[in-house]
Amino acid sequence: MKPDTPHLLRLQFLVRVVNRECRHLRMTDGRLFADSFTLAAVAGLEETPELAERVEAFVSRLGRLQDTLGDKLLPALLIALEEKPSSVIDNLNRAERLGWLESTETWVEIRKLRNQMVHEYIENPVLLWEALQTGHGYVPVLVATATRMIGEISRRGWE
Repeated sequence: MKPDTPHLLRLQFLVRVVNRECRHLRMTDGRLFADSFTLAAVAGLEETPELAERVEAFVSRLGRLQDTLGDKLLPALLIALEEKPSSVIDNLNRAERLGWLESTETWVEIRKLRNQMVHEYIENPVLLWEALQTGHGYVPVLVATATRMIGEISRRGWE
């Protein structure tokens, strides 16, 4: 790819965004799960606005990083490799074959989890607590995916 082409500039911009989103997600994840994060704490979110804001930030940042990786960086990277992006699931399958994504199935599970966290937030603290715990476990998966994709970009000298 030629220097200063609009596509290369977009790819470089997305790398900066993904790096920032990874930092923010790891920071929020660390703050939310640093202390014992219990079901009782989730059930009492309405009485603890600071904790509720941390939960909101975690859910938002988890979803945002996944969106940026899957909907923006992955298609841009495929274009840079002179491949034609396709449907989201086809792009994810291609990323898995290229070794950037651990598992398309896991990626879809994370998406469903994010939707569950958003929709179950008010109604069921047990489901929310379980979803947040599972989301916490998926943070390394998203960060590792970002690292592998950015590593490919760096390896090709596109950073």
